[in-house]
Amino acid sequence: MTNVKSITFRADGFRLRGILHLPEVDHPPLVIGSHGLLSTCRSPKQIALAESCNAAGIAYFRFDHRGCGDSDGVFHKVTSLKARCDDLRAAVARLQDTESIGRQIGLFGSSYGGAVSISIADALSVDALVTVAAPARSRTINAAAHHRQTGTILDERMLSFDISDRLSRVGRIFVIHGDADEVVPVSDAGEIHENAQAPKRLWIQPGGDHRMSDPDLQREFVKRATDWFKERFTFRK
Repeated sequence: MTNVKSITFRADGFRLRGILHLPEVDHPPLVIGSHGLLSTCRSPKQIALAESCNAAGIAYFRFDHRGCGDSDGVFHKVTSLKARCDDLRAAVARLQDTESIGRQIGLFGSSYGGAVSISIADALSVDALVTVAAPARSRTINAAAHHRQTGTILDERMLSFDISDRLSRVGRIFVIHGDADEVVPVSDAGEIHENAQAPKRLWIQPGGDHRMSDPDLQREFVKRATDWFKERFTFRK
């Protein structure tokens, strides 16, 4: 059985909302998910990963960043890499105050959320990190393809970032990327993996697009990501 509960917390004055999936074990390790730029915590990938983690005895928290989903803020006014990092830090702090959660923390980041997670993983001393389609810098993103997919034009001034100087500080990372990603080049995955510290793992999904729309790849992603978290966490006997 899984206990699902709503959690509200604040970051820079914004009220953020999320969902905590708790397995029926004492003080489980926790994974916190950071969604993509225009996504929400209701991403099918995150929900499936949360359920898989729970089955493995791992708690999972998925939340809406400011300006997205049910959280406060107007997207184009409040979105930046720094703001998203502040949201994620606040989420970690809020969940670490929850008595039912253990002290081990993992992060999952999808696309822009991958860049966010990489940016602060070292400062948070996370035990495990999984990224999907994460960009190493904003200038490699295919803005035209992103616009075709979402109908939204990226504000380069607001969203400009380059996290390449942080890659060497990151370890315990599993990098996942589709070789047919039309938004973020697969070379970014190679750069992230090459510069990260061991232990690390790289999986290039054959035919995988940016949204991981292939159901078979989604199922394999959920299994491999859950296995990575299980390998990195220490479980109570």
